[in-house]
Amino acid sequence: MSAPDFIVHDAKDTVGVIVKEGIEANSKLTGWVMEDDSKVEVECIDAIPLGHKIALGDIAEGDTILKYGHDIGKAVAKVAKGGHVHIQNVKTKRW
Repeated sequence: MSAPDFIVHDAKDTVGVIVKEGIEANSKLTGWVMEDDSKVEVECIDAIPLGHKIALGDIAEGDTILKYGHDIGKAVAKVAKGGHVHIQNVKTKRW
C-alpha cells in the first residue's frame, strides 16, 4: 500500500487522523488501521487539514467519538461519513 491519507489506531475508532496535507473535498482517501494492518477507504466530503479527523461512518449528535480506542468526547452536531471532525462538532464530556 502506498502512504495512507489517514491513520486509524484502533479498529473500534470512529475517526481517523489525516496525515497528508492538501486533502480536498470529494476525494477518495485510503487509511491504514494500525491495530490489524488493514486498510479502509472513505470518500472525503470536506477539505480536512493535516492532523484533523475524518469521520469513518455517520456520527449522530450525542455519539461518543473514539480515537486511539478511547473516548475523546461527544458529537455536538451530526457528521456525515467522510466529514471533518473537529472543534465545530466535538466537545469534551468534562464540561
